[in-house]
Amino acid sequence: MGSLSKTGDKTITVMLVDDHPVVRDGYRRLLESTPDIRVVGEAGDGDAALSQYQKLWPDVMVLDLSMPGSGGLEVISRLITKEPMARILVFSMHESITMISRAIDAGALGYLTKQSGMGQMIDAVRQVARRQIYIDPAYVQEVLQLRQHDGDPLATLTKREFQIFSLLAEGRSSAEIADALSISHGTVGVHHANIMKKLDLNNSAQLVRLAIRCGVIQP
Repeated sequence: MGSLSKTGDKTITVMLVDDHPVVRDGYRRLLESTPDIRVVGEAGDGDAALSQYQKLWPDVMVLDLSMPGSGGLEVISRLITKEPMARILVFSMHESITMISRAIDAGALGYLTKQSGMGQMIDAVRQVARRQIYIDPAYVQEVLQLRQHDGDPLATLTKREFQIFSLLAEGRSSAEIADALSISHGTVGVHHANIMKKLDLNNSAQLVRLAIRCGVIQP
């Protein structure tokens, strides 16, 4: 948990989760340029993030979505299941309104894209530390419209199905997905079939095209 600074204000402790060490170093330098934020740990993949979280108990986890092994959405889901009060800020290259909405649904309190000004991360960390929702201002209205009007073509998918849909779109095999999500190969197959039926898809090419159209993956 955060400690008290010399001024009496609470220091916000942060854990950085991104698979690029250089990127993490940049985040660390930025956040620690302010007197009220201290980075207490880093992780390069989802499994390490979950393990370290329960050792460090940071006030805020700053999390990328695209990582080897367990992806960011799976990390959010698993962490919130174990620690419902965890405060997670997603900082990702994904600018898809669908991905932003899914991350918030999974339990994240904040979402910034990597196109945001770096100064926004400091504001976002402070707000998420106060358990307040922070969505990149450039996308707030679109996210609200999507959630109000149910304009998401992937809205029929459950959280697990959406995770598997995203991994399939990235070209992951069933075995790789089973390993990443810690589920059986057969369970992946059942979800895969349900996804194809719900979305009225006939093959992998159609699935990939839909994922690109929805901004889940980049073309």
